[in-house]
Amino acid sequence: MFSDAFQDLLPVLDKTAAQRDRAGGHAAAEKALLRDADLLRLAIPTRFGGHGLPWPDVYRYVRALAKVDSAMAHVFAFHHLQVATVLIYGRPAQQAHWLPRTVEERGWWGNALNPRDTRLKALPAADGYVLDGSKGFCSGTRGSSYMTVSGCVDGATQPVLGVLETTAPGITVHEDWNPMGQRQTDSGSVSFAQTGLPAHQIMRDVHEPTTAWHSLRTCMAQLVLVNLFVGIAQGAQHKARDYALASVKPWVTSPAERATDDPYLLRRMGDIQAQTSAASLMADHAANLLQKAWLKGEALTAEDRAEVAIAVFEAKVIAHRTSLFTTQEIFDVVGARGTHADLGFDRFWRNARTHTLHDPLDYKLQVLGQWAVYEQAPSGANYN
Repeated sequence: MFSDAFQDLLPVLDKTAAQRDRAGGHAAAEKALLRDADLLRLAIPTRFGGHGLPWPDVYRYVRALAKVDSAMAHVFAFHHLQVATVLIYGRPAQQAHWLPRTVEERGWWGNALNPRDTRLKALPAADGYVLDGSKGFCSGTRGSSYMTVSGCVDGATQPVLGVLETTAPGITVHEDWNPMGQRQTDSGSVSFAQTGLPAHQIMRDVHEPTTAWHSLRTCMAQLVLVNLFVGIAQGAQHKARDYALASVKPWVTSPAERATDDPYLLRRMGDIQAQTSAASLMADHAANLLQKAWLKGEALTAEDRAEVAIAVFEAKVIAHRTSLFTTQEIFDVVGARGTHADLGFDRFWRNARTHTLHDPLDYKLQVLGQWAVYEQAPSGANYN
């Protein structure tokens, strides 16, 4: 189901992933490879010049990329999440302007949309708003051509949402992303100094109602994380297997002649296999429900949206736990020699641990508990 160009690209990224993880910084060359492999228009509808892939296929691309390079998978996934944002919130004229441009210019999308960061203020102006302040966790914005943005308006209960060129006057993309994992996602901060957001670039104003269709975007963002977690776990599993077959020796008291015949190693790999398979199947199930909801468009009901959200939350819980379990368990497979820094096996755990802190698992479990006990559906607010 993957394009030939994508399959050719995976071993190229895999070869340098560990080294680039240690170096951090902006992966301009790798982003160019993704662009040149024609991967930036997968989710753009065919009427705008894109490939129009269904979302389950897009998420499988994300997962496959995360197996070899979860930072590039993150940037790639967030590009398509912003495409989805324009398709959900954008007016027809905005979609007809920005999405063909994305195809023609082969441009990357970034974002300054983090709803929990309220430092960016939107001040009413004669033609729209003026943005002043900053946003954090702006994944993929460095090196992007366009960005989605949200700003807080005094007295309003919801932010204004818009779209801007990344090079618009007053915008500064900062190189201040230095975490222990996901080091090449360009998820630093962006500041705005009297940046205009004209009316024709406003996708949703503060007084416009939020519908079930709008809130489907949150499910899509959560499903990005699910597939990143699954891909990280699968990548760690495959690296550990290959290393065990090639380099691991059986323990001195093991009855096996080869380490990969040791019953404890096989049991451990079997546990990893069961968990990664379950997480992958749940991710696919959630993506299929999402696609059904997506096709309903603005006719989507709250009940339809709740069905998707529950499936995404269930997959999120399992994928979260699987990624952390697998990325720590592989060290009992590869052994002491497998901790050599040049191998970079630690990056899988660091990437998983960094990304699983995106939002607390406890609150996902609380929502699932309310569904299990009271059949209380998740709301469309915040991260639900």
